Parts: sequence; C-alpha cells; structure tokens
Amino acid sequence: MASNSGGTSCVVIGAGPAGLTAALALTRSGYASVVLEADVVVGGIARTVERDGWRFDIGGHRFFTKVPIVEKLWQEILPAEHWLVRPRLSRIYFNGKMFEYPLRATDVFRKLGPIESVRCLGSYLAAQVRPPKDQSSFEGWVAARFGWRLYRTFFETYTQKVWGVPPSEIQADWAAQRIRNLSLMAVIRDALRPRRSTARSTATSLITTFHYPELGPGMLWERCRSLIEAEGGEVLLEHPVIRIRRDSVVGATHVVVKRPDGEIVEVACDHVVSSMPLGALVHAMDPPAPIEVRDAASRLRHRDFLTVAIVVPAEAGFPDNWIYVHSPDVQVGRIQNFGSWSPQMVREGTTCLGLEYFVNEGDALWGAADEDLVALATAELERLGLVRRDQVLAGYVVRMPKAYPIYDEGFQQAVSTVREWLAAEVPNTHPVGRNGMHKYNNQDHSMLTSLLTVDNIVADAGHDIWNVNVDGEYHEDGRTTAGTGRDAPILPRPVPLRTT
Repeated sequence: MASNSGGTSCVVIGAGPAGLTAALALTRSGYASVVLEADVVVGGIARTVERDGWRFDIGGHRFFTKVPIVEKLWQEILPAEHWLVRPRLSRIYFNGKMFEYPLRATDVFRKLGPIESVRCLGSYLAAQVRPPKDQSSFEGWVAARFGWRLYRTFFETYTQKVWGVPPSEIQADWAAQRIRNLSLMAVIRDALRPRRSTARSTATSLITTFHYPELGPGMLWERCRSLIEAEGGEVLLEHPVIRIRRDSVVGATHVVVKRPDGEIVEVACDHVVSSMPLGALVHAMDPPAPIEVRDAASRLRHRDFLTVAIVVPAEAGFPDNWIYVHSPDVQVGRIQNFGSWSPQMVREGTTCLGLEYFVNEGDALWGAADEDLVALATAELERLGLVRRDQVLAGYVVRMPKAYPIYDEGFQQAVSTVREWLAAEVPNTHPVGRNGMHKYNNQDHSMLTSLLTVDNIVADAGHDIWNVNVDGEYHEDGRTTAGTGRDAPILPRPVPLRTT
C-alpha cells in the first residue's frame, strides 16, 4: 500500500466515478493515494457487468454534460476511437401501447383512441371544476393539472415502482420541481406550435444523442484505474473499510481495512476522500461520533436495485435505449435494450434486455433465487407482449445495493448534522459523490465534487462542495436549482427513529 513517505498521503474510499476521479486528480498533483474498494470491480453503479460475453449497464449511463472539465476528463481517460455517438430513444409502455417520451399530446390522444381521449379530457375538466382537495401530495398536485385518468396512466404506477411508496404519500414539491408550469393544456398548446429548435432540445432528459463507451461505462473506469496505477497510485479491490481512526487534533489518522486474505491492516493518511455511504462513514469512526450524530447517520436510507438481463434474438428487441413500464400488472419498472446502447455489448444476432426492479435490500425480490427472478422477468416480458417465452436464450441477475439515496422526511437535518460534525471533528475527511454526500447525483455531479475536493486539498481553494450544481440548465424550463444533485421526492419515513 501507498506509504506516507515523500509527500501527503490520501486514502480514497470507493472506486466508483467519484473515488477514481479523486484518485486520478490526486496522483496527477503529486499526492500518494490508495483507493480502497470493497467490491471485486471498479465503477460502482457505473460499472459494466459481463456474463458469458454479454455486457450490462446498471441503470443506463448517458455521457452528456455541460461541465467542460468533466467532458475533457472523459476524453482524456478514454481515447476517441472507443466512444460511440448514440441516438436517444425512450418510450412509455402502457396498456399494450408505446407512447413517446417526453409526452406529446397528439401522440397520446392518437394512441389512447377517441373514446379514452374524451374521457381524459372530461377528467381534466372535472378536475378544473372540482380540483383535488389535497394538493400537498404528488398525487393531488398532478391530478389537478392533468385529471385523474391521465395521472393514473402516466404518473401513478411508475412513480410508486421507483420509490416504493404510494404517490399520495410523496410531497407535492417534487412534482412542482419536475414538471413546473406543465399541465394538460400546456402539453396541448405545445403540440399545436410549429416544431422548432428550442431550449427543450438541450435539456438533459430531452437530448437526442449522447456519447457512450463501446463496451459500456465500466470501460471508462477500468481505463481510469490503469491511469491511476501508471501514475503511482494504487487501487485495491476486495478491501472493505472497517474503521477510520481519528484524534481531536488532525482528524482521521488511519483507515483500517480488511485484505482479501482476512488480514486487518491500517493505512496512515493525511486526508480521506470518501464515497462510501455517508451514514456508514460516520459509523466507521473510531472513537465513535456522539449519539446524536450516529442517530442522524442511521436515518440516511437508500433504495436498492436489481437488473434481470434476458438474452433474446436481435429481432425480439426494440430500437429504444429503454422503455418505462407504467403497467400496474407487472413489477418491472424499466427495460433497457443493451444492444441499442452499443452493438458491441451483445453477441451477433442477439440482444440483451435488462429488466429493472426497484427494491429494498432484504425484501422478497431482493432475496429471491436467480432462477426465480429470471422466470419472473421472462413471464413479465411475455405478459407485456414484448417477447415470447420461447425466444429467451439465457438470463442473468445483477443486484446493486444502495443505488439511490432516499430523501425522506427529516433527511436534510440528518445530513446537516453529519456535515457539521465532520467539518468540526474530522476536517481532513471529505465526502464526495452520490452516496458519499447522500445526494441524488449524476455521474458528472459526482466527478465534479471530487475534482473540486482535490483542489481544496491541494490548493486550499475553498470550494463549497455541497453547493456544486451542474444541472441548472438541464431542466425543461431552464431554471437553476441550488446545490448538487437531481430532484428527488421527499418520502415519508417508514420506521420510527432509534431513541437510545
């Protein structure tokens, strides 16, 4: 492992986009750095999983950013010949039909048919005359602007699948952030306007093309690992962090880690850059943080994720990168077509469909046997009318814990409590990235927090990492949001807090 001789020593926890970006920037600045990763691969949720020659992207990672320093680093890490320019296509599946996404009024009403369209318009008008009494929830807010029928078609089911709670329990401010100034009438007015190039084409969710590594996003991070090691850093896999020793003067002094052979070793450090979950970081501190800080850390929860990859003949696929599944009679939330991301991720004559299930670690789906999950995915593809059972050639399961930080009631105060304690008592420990900051970050958000953190370490630059924002121009109405990360709903708390 990297020694403390010859310069400042930094331990980086986690080999996802945030951790590897930090390590690369540190080594290029002349700092000794070692990356400690508990898993057997690099990339975190941005890894590429390979099984029997097929490659899977966990969640789908479009490479698009408006941050020049991040764009430049992507191109530095991976040579130009390994990048593809891919068309973006996604649709919504409901009741046997594919609807364009983003929604277009002409497409919606044509596919719903005249009778259902009239019913939807009637439902909308009824909501204008007698709006929902409670518009403090996502459900009431959306129903007031689209009517109950369209709400149930295009908003209710998918939202509940992703976040695991009824939309009636999600606060309305998330809907206001996501679709502000949008209603059924606004969609119709937009459909009647002449088609032209507007700011809509530059919004993140609406871009028409994006860059993509030919072998998936993990290709970029494997290359980043090689660059770190070539420049003198270390990336150690299967090295879970057990404790972080600290004192009252400098903060973190050693990171205690378990090697693959079971040996427990300590790594001296001058700085720790952490992309491990923020709550886990607090619980790793030795001596322990005060009880109120540990309680705050315990409040920070995550939504977990699993992909069932189903191999089918190429002709059984679809042109979309992914399809949102709004049908309530199946559990799958979204279906990727990895062959549409890159033809090199699949074998010739086949493609691979990734059925995505949003779960909680330890629930029935998470704990199901792989063969049962493959059978479920196969049955759901057939039920949706997308793939026949006899077309399925193989199936694989990939589980991804802690995929999405959950924003639940009181999480802001919990994060604030943890932040303040770390800054005061462990100032040389720097949270970065999605789980590291408990922020619903994109890949470019995570990388930028790391680059600015390294600038703080190397040059005492004074960047406020917690207020980094790269999404300001991504929203449909061009507004700017405060702080790093995408919008996510505030969820109700499912369990009482520990009080002792």
